[in-house]
Amino acid sequence: MKKKLRSTFSAALVLLLVFNALIVPAVGQGSGPVYDIVIRNGRVLDGAGNPWINADVAIKDGKFVKIGLVPGKGVREIDATGRYVSPGFIDMLDQSGSVLARNGLAESKLIQGITTGIAGESGTPVPAEKLAEYFKGLETSGISMNFGTSFSETQARVAVLGPDDKEPSAEELKRMGDIVETAMKAGALGITTALIYPPASFSKTEELVAMAKVAGKYGGLYSSHIRGEGKELIESIEEAITIGEKAGVPVEIFHLKAAYQPGWGTLMRKAGETIESARARGLDVTANMYLYEAGGTGLSAVIPSWASDGGIEKLLERLKDPEIRARLKKEIKTGSPGWWNIVEATGGWEGILLVYSGNEDNKRFEGKNLAEIAKEWNKDPADAAFDLILQGTGRVSALYFMMTESDIEMAIKFPWTSLGSDASASFQMTDPETVGGGHPRGYGNAPRLIARYVREKNVISLPEAIRKLSSWPATRMRLPSRGQIKEGMWADTVIFDLDTIADQATYENPFKRPTGIDYVLVNGEVVIEKGKHTGVKPGKVIYGPGRQVP
Repeated sequence: MKKKLRSTFSAALVLLLVFNALIVPAVGQGSGPVYDIVIRNGRVLDGAGNPWINADVAIKDGKFVKIGLVPGKGVREIDATGRYVSPGFIDMLDQSGSVLARNGLAESKLIQGITTGIAGESGTPVPAEKLAEYFKGLETSGISMNFGTSFSETQARVAVLGPDDKEPSAEELKRMGDIVETAMKAGALGITTALIYPPASFSKTEELVAMAKVAGKYGGLYSSHIRGEGKELIESIEEAITIGEKAGVPVEIFHLKAAYQPGWGTLMRKAGETIESARARGLDVTANMYLYEAGGTGLSAVIPSWASDGGIEKLLERLKDPEIRARLKKEIKTGSPGWWNIVEATGGWEGILLVYSGNEDNKRFEGKNLAEIAKEWNKDPADAAFDLILQGTGRVSALYFMMTESDIEMAIKFPWTSLGSDASASFQMTDPETVGGGHPRGYGNAPRLIARYVREKNVISLPEAIRKLSSWPATRMRLPSRGQIKEGMWADTVIFDLDTIADQATYENPFKRPTGIDYVLVNGEVVIEKGKHTGVKPGKVIYGPGRQVP
């Protein structure tokens, strides 16, 4: 009997050992679960503003699943010893909507650590009725960074009123509202305005309130390149606040700046006080910014907005009329109602640098300011600007040197500012030695915050900089599953070296790649490895809360 029991026990033991041999590899051969990726030994910044901790970070199925001591193995292991591990950066003023539909790699964004782009200042690349199809197209073709966009109020305006300077009737306003509603149901994040540019500048405050109310019904924000960023900065911020209050929607101010030399040192402080006052009485108003003393836009911004009534062809006709030219030149000196005088804001023509002429014969002027070009042509600087516009194809563009470093530092310290590059991903990566043709913010805005304002100037702490780049914009945009290294959240991640991270792009060479960023992960997949794109497209479309799926 004992022999039989021993035989039965031995057989059971053999079966148990065989069973264990079968199941142990499924859990990492006794060393814990198998993860897709484990980032080892990094200084982990959670994104919420907390100090870094030494920890491992485990990722599985696109999400963070364990932070701390991770005994299990990853299919891939990344050694982050001596490096910082942070959430992916969120660009609050992206312009990549058109590019992503043609090339989803977004390499110039990802090499900066930008894993999510929030677009819309220029509107969507397609009309409202095709927006759902556009989003579906991005998902089908694939994108390497996450991407969401608002819809421009001007898109609705032009669809109903054309490019004319006129106020909508009640029936026209209703049609505009229907267009905004269509965009919100398709997944837009809200509506935007760019009120220094015609025909957007023709929109009155009450029209904008009406459209913001429609967006608000679907949980949308009102985001604005406000009507003026120079001496009228405070009044322009107050208009945005009024729109938010009357419509009952949150307000985001695009690229906050004090672009008026006589107001340097005072205007930005007043802007902060104005926003703080609105927040104190309960209005959800915030702002984003880029970190350069020059802005960049079309050269046509130097022309009073009334001259664009009827569209670009009408503008070009007017520029050929000597009498109209004389009037425009006078108003550039004296001002024009409803127009932000960017020449005045820049302090004169010397501060306006041509970067793209759209004309082979005028290419020699790129990199020179308008005063220099006018001298070579023996013309008035305004006439030189008008002629460059007439002779150019595409968007003749310029840099406008109109901000000061002390105001930038002041704005960085406001707790409610985030970063927005006001730049698109490059359709294809540009030779870094290329001279001119762009703005350095397109290749350097995000790493510049860490390199210049944390490491070099100590304006803010590293945890605060990462908060401004990650959890704060995620919170602002109501993205509850992004912006932090936290279990259960999407694994958007940047691994960087604090000693070497730096923006290399300059005004002269705006396409130089940043340094010091080793790895970038989007939704748990490595998209940048040792500074190079891996070719994968794990990005997701970020939909607004009003999206309705048919």
